[in-house]
Amino acid sequence: MSLHRPRPPVTQPVFRFAPSPNGRLHLGHAYSALLNAELAARLGGRFLLRIEDIDPGRCRPEFETGIYEDLAWLGLKWEEPVRRQSEHLAEYRATLDRLKRQGLLYPCFCSRRQIAEVASRHEADAGPWPRDPDGSPLYPGTCRSLPIAARQARIAAGEAHAWRLDMAAACRLAGMSLPYIRFSPAGAEEQMAAFPERWGDPVLARKDTPTSYHLSVVHDDALQGVTHVVRGQDLEAATDLHVLLQRLLGVPTPRYHHHALIRDESGGKLSKSLFSESLADLRRRGATADEIRRMLGFQG
Repeated sequence: MSLHRPRPPVTQPVFRFAPSPNGRLHLGHAYSALLNAELAARLGGRFLLRIEDIDPGRCRPEFETGIYEDLAWLGLKWEEPVRRQSEHLAEYRATLDRLKRQGLLYPCFCSRRQIAEVASRHEADAGPWPRDPDGSPLYPGTCRSLPIAARQARIAAGEAHAWRLDMAAACRLAGMSLPYIRFSPAGAEEQMAAFPERWGDPVLARKDTPTSYHLSVVHDDALQGVTHVVRGQDLEAATDLHVLLQRLLGVPTPRYHHHALIRDESGGKLSKSLFSESLADLRRRGATADEIRRMLGFQG
């Protein structure tokens, strides 16, 4: 299926909720799903569910089943069939290859530990090392200048590698201006500017799969005709990188809204990895779907 096929003019808004099946959904996921569905209904739009399961080490079938159970329990309905990213790796590989042909990617043979060690040595001797919006040390560019022959030899030898975006080259090709529209649920809109260079040279394909969150989400939003992306504030900075990829791939840029996060009693962010109380846990304790909806500010 081609990402770049002509698309008729958009006449209907399209929203999507796109969880990863690497744990049970919690209240933060419930809020995001309910907000997407409410806005889609308010604007006469479509509501899609997408399963972002490109991480084979963490995604499990029982968690995917739990997503369907939890969303149905909340009273949500979505279009079928549901897109499962693990079934479309060849599409992401083709999109990655397009960026390669543009000369925008290079293979990186460095491990996270090696990058962290470079940053630590620098900080011990010369002060802070630059970091991306998620707090990870920026890639020092070790493999960016490797000769083509050396790259090919290492790949041919089977050496594990990721594919990184050459940010400087990408920004030169995309141009200096990368605008996008931020909207509020009340209807206000504001033009924003993306600054993707703060991500350094990000990984667009990991060592164990031909894609990454950034690449697959941009591909799928374009393919599915998503017009409005509604997600948590923890993903707001990623929008800069997504707007850049949309420009490079020649696909539309959706409107974006990044809602406030639902937090626990101590003010911390809810997280699957921290085993935050799940919707299934709340259901077992006797909570009803109407109670959850009202708790989150939606009509019961």
